Amino acid sequence: MNNRKGIQVLLLAVLSLFFLGGCGRGEGEAESEENPRSAATDQEEILYDYNTQDYYVERDGKQIYGVLYTPDNPGEKMPAVIFSHGFGGNYQVGEPYARELAARGFVVYCFDFCGGSPGSRSDGSTLEMSVFTEEADLEAVMEDIQGLDCVDKENLFLIGTSQGGAVSAITGAHHKDEVRGMVLLYPAFILAEQANELFQSPEEIPDTYYHLWMEVGRAYFEPLLGYDIYEDAAAYDKEVLLLHGDQDSIVPLSYSEKALEYYPSAELKVISGAGHGFYGENADLAVGYILEYLDKRMAGLPLY
Repeated sequence: MNNRKGIQVLLLAVLSLFFLGGCGRGEGEAESEENPRSAATDQEEILYDYNTQDYYVERDGKQIYGVLYTPDNPGEKMPAVIFSHGFGGNYQVGEPYARELAARGFVVYCFDFCGGSPGSRSDGSTLEMSVFTEEADLEAVMEDIQGLDCVDKENLFLIGTSQGGAVSAITGAHHKDEVRGMVLLYPAFILAEQANELFQSPEEIPDTYYHLWMEVGRAYFEPLLGYDIYEDAAAYDKEVLLLHGDQDSIVPLSYSEKALEYYPSAELKVISGAGHGFYGENADLAVGYILEYLDKRMAGLPLY
């Protein structure tokens, strides 16, 4: 009887470790909610169940809101992906990608930039936002996510769309020893050129300006005057994957083509018929390219 009780206690302990496995949470963070999506195993790969939770990061007294996806893969350090949304977007832009990546064993964090949109759940105003305040946000997020118990900080990846792609490119260049790889989806390398076409000097910049579909402030444009985003981003010397649609009218494909001239090692996948954003079959194609890239980077294999 004592042996049977001992076995029961051992089984309960193992089950507890299984269900409680995942990232450690800091004080004040929300409880996890299990995602209803179930995992399955096929002949090619293991798919994991995963949990999602509201997760806040602090930067200079501001609260950055996001959603953390944690695979049910206890007892192991897992690779991590930080997803950055574009101009006027929010954390939800990254959700379709996060679900696919979490099901394959990646910890993923999708967040709102401070002042990144009128509906941002992070602190800050769109009038205070710039590419470089967003870089500071991403740096704070990187430091926090790297500190999670479940994260393998040697395998930290950045993924960003549009302006979030440009911010990821700059941040990765400034932290190349920490960032294992980057995937830039239709990155807005056009933004510095746009600012310099609109304004030739700081004196010409108004306090508020309706740009594209959002009101921004002087803080957005002034740091971009005379700024060469390609030269800055080119300091990242690891392999980069760029994904761009050939029907993008907001950031034309030529801006990613030009990036190939600057990056020491990069590959551009052109998605035929796609505009500024990937949907349906184009989104599935993008996910496939992303997974292939991540697998190769973690295995130390060349992109091509």
